[in-house]
Parts: sequence; C-alpha cells; structure tokens
Amino acid sequence: MDALNGLNAATVIFVALLVFAIGYRFYGLFLAQKVLNLNDARQTPAVRFADGHDYVKTNKYVLFGHHFAAIAAAGPLLGPVLAAQYGYMPGLLWILIGCVLAGGVHDLVVLFCSVRHKGLSLAYIASKEIDPATGTVTAWSVLAILLLTLAGLCIAVVNAMHNSLWSTYTVAATLPIAVIMGLYMKFSKNGGVWGASVIGVVLLFLCILTGPWVTAHPEYFGWLDIDKEPLSILLPVYGFFASVLPVWLLLLPRDYLSTFLKVGTILGLAVGILWVMPDFNMPAFTSFDAGGGPIVAGPVIPFIFITIACGALSGFHATIGTGTTPKMIGTEHDVLFVGYGAMLLEGFVAIMALIAACVLVPADYFAINSPAEAYEALGMHVSELPALEAEVQEQLMHRPGGSVSLAVGMAHIFSQIPFMKHLMAYWYHFAIMFEAVFILSAVDAGTRVGRFFLQEMMGKIWPRWGDVEWVPGIIATSLIFTCAWGYLVYTGNISNIWPLFGISNQLLASVTLLIGTTVLLRMNRHKYALLTGIPGVFMTVITFWAGVWLILYQYMPQGQYLLVFLSLFVMVMMAVVIWGTVRRWIVLMRENTVVHDQYGEEFKEIVPE
Repeated sequence: MDALNGLNAATVIFVALLVFAIGYRFYGLFLAQKVLNLNDARQTPAVRFADGHDYVKTNKYVLFGHHFAAIAAAGPLLGPVLAAQYGYMPGLLWILIGCVLAGGVHDLVVLFCSVRHKGLSLAYIASKEIDPATGTVTAWSVLAILLLTLAGLCIAVVNAMHNSLWSTYTVAATLPIAVIMGLYMKFSKNGGVWGASVIGVVLLFLCILTGPWVTAHPEYFGWLDIDKEPLSILLPVYGFFASVLPVWLLLLPRDYLSTFLKVGTILGLAVGILWVMPDFNMPAFTSFDAGGGPIVAGPVIPFIFITIACGALSGFHATIGTGTTPKMIGTEHDVLFVGYGAMLLEGFVAIMALIAACVLVPADYFAINSPAEAYEALGMHVSELPALEAEVQEQLMHRPGGSVSLAVGMAHIFSQIPFMKHLMAYWYHFAIMFEAVFILSAVDAGTRVGRFFLQEMMGKIWPRWGDVEWVPGIIATSLIFTCAWGYLVYTGNISNIWPLFGISNQLLASVTLLIGTTVLLRMNRHKYALLTGIPGVFMTVITFWAGVWLILYQYMPQGQYLLVFLSLFVMVMMAVVIWGTVRRWIVLMRENTVVHDQYGEEFKEIVPE
C-alpha cells in the first residue's frame, strides 16, 4: 500500500492519455460502426429542418467546442476535488473506467438517438421508443433535474465570482466578443470559422492580460465588483438572453470561444505538471472510506460515483445531447467525434482537477474544503496554506465547494514553473475566472434546453406553444424557466442544492442508458444491448443506494424535509420511467420478426420519428 503513496502526477497524465486514446480508437469506433451503424446517407435534423435559428448545420470542430463547453460544467472541476477526500485512487479509477465504458457510451448513444428523432428531447425519445406515459413522466423528471442542475451550477459561479472584479470583467467580456464572432461567421464567406477563431482568441487574450489593470482601477470598473445578491439576479438574465437569441449569435460562438480558454488552460496545466513533476501528497486511500468525512459524509461506495459526477458519467449531458447539439450535427459520423470525444476530453479535465487537489498537503486541502468546526475535529494543522494566502492575497481557509482548492492547486503548480513564482496571485484569479467560464457555458446551453422542454410540454396543451419559431412562446417559456432556476439560486446555497443535484444527475444518466438499451433492442442489436444495459443497471442501483442513504442518515436527522421530499419525488419519478422501460424490453425480446427500413437496416420495429 505504501508503494501507491507519493505517486508522480506526470505518470497519471500519461496513463490517462493512453487509456482515453485507446478507448476512442477502438471502443468508440466499435460503438459507432458496429453497434449504432452510423450512416451519413441519412440526412440529419440540421439539414432536414434547417431554420437558421435552432437547426443549423455546423462545422464539427465548432460544434465540438460548443458541446464540450456546454457539458463540461462544474462537475469535472469540483467533483474530483471533493472526491479526493477518499484519497486519489478511488476517483482516478472511476474517471478512467467510467469515461470509456459508461460516460462516453452514454453521450454517444443519447446524441445518436436524438439525431434519429428530429433532434428532440429525451422525453420525446422515451414517448416514441417506450410509450407516451413514460415520455410524459420523463419530461417532468428531466425538467426538475435541469432546474436543480442549473441552480447548483450558478450557485458555484456566484461563490467563485462575487466581489472579484477581475473575474467578472473577463467573463463579461466574453459576451461582446462572442457576438462579434457570431456575426463574422454568419456573414463571411465559407462560414469564416478560422477568421472568427483568430478574432476570438486575440480579443480573449487581451482581456486576460488587461485583468490586473482593470483590478487596479476600481474608479472606472468598480461597477463590476458585484455582491452575491445582484450577481444571483444577473446570471438568470444572461440565461434568458442566451435562450431567446438565435443560436449562432451568442450561445454557439461564446461556447466555442470558451473552449479555447478551457482546453488551453487544461493543456497548459498538463504541461506545467510535466515540467514540475509534482508528487501526490494525498495518499491513495484515506481513513474516510467508511464515511464520516468532513467534505462528503457518506462512504466511498456509493458516494465516489455520485461525487465525481460529470467527470465520468453525467445525466446533464443527456439534456445537451438531446437539446442544442443534435440540431446542429452535420452528418451522423460527427456523432462519434462530438459525443464520445467530448466526454473523453471532459474526463481528462477531471484528471487534471484531481491532480490539482492531490498535490496539496492533505491538511491544507481539508482546511480549504472543510467548515471550521469540522476541520478542528480532524486535529490537523495547516502547513503551506498561510504562505499561499499571502501570495494570492485572499483568505482561503474554510471555503468549501472545491472551486477554491482547485484554483489554489492550479496556481501552486503554475507558480513552480521558472519565472512564474511572482505570478501566484495572477494564476489564482485566472483559475477562478477559468472555472466560472467553464460553468457558465453549461448554464446558457442548459437554459436553452429547458426552453425546448417547456415548449414541447406546453405544445401538447396548445400546439402553438410547440412552434419553435413563435416568438411570444419562445420569450414566455424562457422567462418561466429562467425565473424558476433563478429563484433557487437567489434563495439557496451549495450545501442544500449540490447533494440533490448529484443524486438527480446520476439517476438521469442511468435512465438514459436504459432508454438507449431499449433503442438497441428495437434496432435488433440485442447482442450489443449489454454495452448500455450493464452501466445503466449498475448506476441505477448505486444511485438509489446513495439517495436512500442521504434521506436516512443526513436529511432526516437534520430536519431537511424539503430535501427528503425532493429526493423521493425524483426517485419515484425515475422508478416509473425504469418500470416502463423494463416492460418495453420484455416486449422487444419476445418479438421474432425483423423488418428493414429504406436504408436496408434491420429493426424489430420501425418507430416513426
């Protein structure tokens, strides 16, 4: 066991890159070619229903940037940091295995299903592949989970950005830059992707460089030094405009732009780790494996899977994979690159976040992420933290949530590169801004997806609401949805929203995998159905286990009965969807007939799109 301690971070990077490369080259291609039989002869929704607003055929590299930016929110950054409480080994193993065999499969299959169903939502897919009743329950379940997800993500942004002039300035500057890029790509010849990329990168680089100057002149930019409450209002306002404006004008170019920052920072962190070659100070396993930790109360199993969340498998990805992205896929083979590829890149982000946490001295790590009373009970004493606080010019102790310790870990690594020691404060604030941009990219796409959901659901009552080109419907549904999650942001906090988000998120992922299994059975791919069925059933058991544990040992003892109700509500709704899915499996497995569609593919049943 001692041999596992002191692992070099560079070794972890090489192993992760090797695992993900092999996973994409062999397993991803196998899924795309043999299991799903992607066929470019089929027109995608972006081509068939092109409207210049939501259905827009998009360059696969630009779309990869949008999709990655939208799915890679707080989960891959904060989840692995919080999971480091158990030691580095549980999180490392689940990220590597989960990304290849569960998360990548989930994202690839759900994106494929939506492309084959007009680019519409998971609820629509469930109604067609299972039955209308299951589709209705799925719609309400996904809507509730999406509200909790966006609230949790925005609370993390508020905690990271409030009263930080530099961070707020840089994040706000991405909005006009994105509009400039969107206009350039829309009206220039041949899409203008490369020209827009150069414009965006140069302007973003100038914003980052001018951050310290802005901070030094509060007399001009002090209005960007925003408190928590007004920031909690401004974020839903941004989500509203991102939802109603044409996708090419703000959302798509902003996500594409932020991907440069995200990927560039992660690659820079990887290079920094390879240069510095730091060792893990966190042991492979800690004494909190059985539970009772200061950060995550539950035992390592099942809570390692819940805490890591989006870093290995995420139900939130299903809302993006059946929301904005399938409406922009140009050819079916792009589904592999965008869906499976983006999940593996997110897994690499999670590895970087885990490294940034584990290179810190354990006592310092727990001092940052634990409340004061919980840290005192540990009997630990800080080591390097006072010096780090002086260097970054911020108070770092007892700021739970993962974002601060991630920023400290990243700044600590960057500052050890030659000639970078004096830039510790710069790197810390840059990391905070980087996290905020990461999360906001999921907020804008998630809000637009929520609008799609509401329009679909309200369209069943009055068809006019389902018209995606009816401006009053777009504005009204966007306003309702943003006000709903905005209220949770304004009144809630990370401690009561994030645990429920984790349970709901993983439940949605497990249900999505089970619905994907249904699609494979209908496509007469029964010999491959276990590829989605096994991770789907496994995560269903794990997530219900964690949900029951939270209710019995955390929510009820603390009198948090609203969380008890919400947890039970989500689990009961998902249980109904699972029951409908299993019944559909039984019917499909009993069918012996085989029919062919117009492309010559075999199916047990032809389900109209």
